[in-house]
Amino acid sequence: MALVSAKEMLTKAKAGHYAVGQFNINNLEWTKCVLQTAQEMNAPVILGVSEGAGKYMCGFKTVADMTKAMIDSLGITVPVALHLDHGTYEGAKACIEAGFSSIMFDGSHYPIDENVEKTRELVAICESKGMSIEAEVGSIGGEEDGVIGMGECADPDECKKVAELGVTMLAAGIGNIHGKYPENWPGLRFDVLAAIQEKTGVMPLVLHGGTGIPADQIRKAISLGVSKINVNTECQLAFAAATRTYIEEGKDLQGKGFDPRKLLAPGCEAIKQTVREKIELFGSADKA
Repeated sequence: MALVSAKEMLTKAKAGHYAVGQFNINNLEWTKCVLQTAQEMNAPVILGVSEGAGKYMCGFKTVADMTKAMIDSLGITVPVALHLDHGTYEGAKACIEAGFSSIMFDGSHYPIDENVEKTRELVAICESKGMSIEAEVGSIGGEEDGVIGMGECADPDECKKVAELGVTMLAAGIGNIHGKYPENWPGLRFDVLAAIQEKTGVMPLVLHGGTGIPADQIRKAISLGVSKINVNTECQLAFAAATRTYIEEGKDLQGKGFDPRKLLAPGCEAIKQTVREKIELFGSADKA
């Protein structure tokens, strides 16, 4: 099955009151694990690629070609969107050329008028190519490719202005952050989310920083219009913990335990388990 735009899967998620998971990929193993688990769960899925990860994987075209070939080789039949995560204006254009099926333009650090202008241009390009596009209003907290945000809450009127440009989905800051959440994190601002939902109507909303948000808050966010939830750090932590255990137990010194295929296997299974749990939590199992 070819890569698809995220539009149809998110429209269905919004109407069905569930969310599609975006799982960021970092290499071949990550991509394979997410695809196999989505197929196993019969769930639509979005593969997120940050600009840093794209560079690490030898460029956006390498990522797109690898993903397309893997979908074919693994016999993946569930809908899969390949999506640029927190893209710059230049990065968004590069991914359009490389063969991605979806992009995010993060113009949240620009003045709202400049954010609108650049988003409008990219919306027109994506529409002409049948791609989906995500925009952001209100900086998401934490660190993402060296950009540090403080977890701002978006202005609902600015959200409405950007949504009306014709974007497919809207990421709005509601106190969420990337990475690990600090112990004193006050939680999501559901009053802000409800106000944004009221202004944007049927627009699928996106929750970034899905790692570490309590399950009850995730469910409430979905009930208030969130249709896409991003997960990255949690898979990285699970992979690292499983790999550490394998080495600490000396399994890499037993037989050919040093073979990368064996060395990485426990971490890969940990990624799959994390993805399974998130798909169940988001309600997207059997929604392909």
